[in-house]
Amino acid sequence: MELIEGWRAAVDDEALRRVYPGVEYDDTDWHPIAASSQWRSNDAFAKTDGPLLYRARFETAAEKLRSWLAFDGIFYNADIWLDGAYVGDTEGYFVPHTFEVTNALRDRREHTIALEVACARPDDLTQKRNITGVFQHWDCLDPDDNPGGIWRPVRIEHTGSVRIATMRVLCPRADATRATLAFFADLDTIDAQTVVVRTTVTQGDRTVDHEAEHQLAADQNAITWRVEVDDPSLWWPHALGNQNLADVTVEVIVNGEVSDARRVTTGLRSVSMRDFRWTVNGERLFVKGVNHGPTTQRLADATPEQVRRDITRARDANLDLVRVHAHVARPELYDEADRLGVLLWQDMPLQWGYARGVRKQATRQARAAVDVLGHHPSIAVWCGHNEPFALDTTQTSDPATRAKTARAFVIGQQLPTWNKTILDASIKRAFEHADKTRPVVAHSGVLPHIGNVGTDAHTYFGWYHGEERDFPAWLRRVPRLARFLSEFGSQAIPDNDDFMGAERWPQLDWDRLAHTHCLQLEPFNRYVPPANYATYDDWRAATQRYQATILKHHIETLRRLKYRPAGGFAAFYWADAHPAVTWSVLDHEREPKLGYYALVAACEPVIVVAERPRAAYAAGDAIELDVHVISDRREAMPALRTTATITFGDGSSHQQMWMGDCAADACVRVGTINAVAPKTAGPATIELKTQGDGLDVSNQYVTQVVVGGTEGARMDP
Repeated sequence: MELIEGWRAAVDDEALRRVYPGVEYDDTDWHPIAASSQWRSNDAFAKTDGPLLYRARFETAAEKLRSWLAFDGIFYNADIWLDGAYVGDTEGYFVPHTFEVTNALRDRREHTIALEVACARPDDLTQKRNITGVFQHWDCLDPDDNPGGIWRPVRIEHTGSVRIATMRVLCPRADATRATLAFFADLDTIDAQTVVVRTTVTQGDRTVDHEAEHQLAADQNAITWRVEVDDPSLWWPHALGNQNLADVTVEVIVNGEVSDARRVTTGLRSVSMRDFRWTVNGERLFVKGVNHGPTTQRLADATPEQVRRDITRARDANLDLVRVHAHVARPELYDEADRLGVLLWQDMPLQWGYARGVRKQATRQARAAVDVLGHHPSIAVWCGHNEPFALDTTQTSDPATRAKTARAFVIGQQLPTWNKTILDASIKRAFEHADKTRPVVAHSGVLPHIGNVGTDAHTYFGWYHGEERDFPAWLRRVPRLARFLSEFGSQAIPDNDDFMGAERWPQLDWDRLAHTHCLQLEPFNRYVPPANYATYDDWRAATQRYQATILKHHIETLRRLKYRPAGGFAAFYWADAHPAVTWSVLDHEREPKLGYYALVAACEPVIVVAERPRAAYAAGDAIELDVHVISDRREAMPALRTTATITFGDGSSHQQMWMGDCAADACVRVGTINAVAPKTAGPATIELKTQGDGLDVSNQYVTQVVVGGTEGARMDP
């Protein structure tokens, strides 16, 4: 029974807090509020940080022996009352909480539920206490928003004498001959008794049944069991095979009757990652991915269709992986990823610095994440903490403050800290203890440092540091950075830009755009300066060209390093949650920027690439560029013909052609372009084309020939 109707709310104060839980309290002057929503979506509470008091009335009667009050998601913590009596408290926005209310529901038919819900704004961004990840500290969301509220359903559940309090379903082994499902459950029983646990696994028209007796003691009982499935239909990522799913039902039988049951959909597959090289069901996979934040600024506002659309579009863009960046998303995202064969890198909702008191709660929520999400075959890796550095990322024009933040970042990278060394180690152990079937990354974005080889890398060449052309040289110097690059890119202005106030050009309201809409003016001034463009439209287009340039050449560089040592990448990032200027390639209306098309083209299953030409060549310079064909196909491609044509500004051209085979899932060096820049200044366009049986791919690069020295030459975005 979902408690949907009749919710009312009021902003908390001391006087209300003393009386609001009472059954006789008159709440008719409170504001109606929608169930499963966040309070700032209601006009009456659009400016408040809470806490908020909630009340609802309902009628019910106990249908079986025991009754329960269940909350699927409260953002972020709450105290709960039923009929004036205190029930308990919750913490964790994605963690389900359930309380037994058997006696209360037996006493009467009409009931009043009351909650005090809090989502306190952090006083110190370097010492946060709420485990809310991006929702309360991120440079891609409006920092003034508050995600507080009862954002997921509230229900009354009825069971027999035994309830399945929690259940975890994992797949520790799967191959062509046999798969194993491992079950972990906490059973809550009134009295000591013997029960039968019946498990049914259904794949298509095949069903596997399993029954086992368990002797339970009164109260909580942890039980485990396994079910073997012979000749399974395996679940595969979309690049490798079909997405065969299995329906799993677990029933607890007491005296021949079902006391409680749980149903999930899962997939039979094995996944591993060694040195950030990925394997699914024994098949290696070079993983092409993106980071994805919340679908909307407030999770409850996103429709199931919107959530599913983002995953569908990622699959259609030839992406293998979506990193659920520093948050736990709506359930529809995981269901759609399972259905479409998109792998997920699942972060805990931890980002940047946290207070020492959160460790126990963080490990509890890590275990809860496995309970809630562990059955999804799409989840390929758990990650404990994104960039575990005590940073206040509030934008400022003060050089001293920026320098302090930069120093904190460097120190956090290289020296032991409580967040990185203690908190993240505890979370990693919690994940590994709860789920031995998946790899676990303690934290993301930690470079090699004293006593540690680091994890995945975040590099922002051409945005926070250096030039975008510096990227390949750095990978040659520090090859370990190329193992898995999980953040890179640049901001770009979207076409849906009503919030920009373009009519004020060139005197835009930079402070408002920075604070509310995430625009970072300092990097723009370095790489795509507004002052260089006569009109706003020219500047906006230039920012999109610049983003597309970074994505194209970073991804091509990483794909040329396929398995040597690169295991894949995840660009930053996919789609905006609100009107903003960010690193996204899809804006808040899901209209693509130029970077989207560059990302899609660079992630095609087969591409032909050349070594990046210099920005300019002097007349008479040798142009020598290696050419590679990169294939993610699982079959070899024989007798490919690759041509390279350079067309110079004076009308002259140079052409070369090569023939050869490309092995399956490989990067093959085709040959080297050998040309000489003419004596006439002008643009030079390099056209690549690879053709074969059913294959026709192309690529293009632009450089220029200059008379005199090339020092300081730079292509306009």
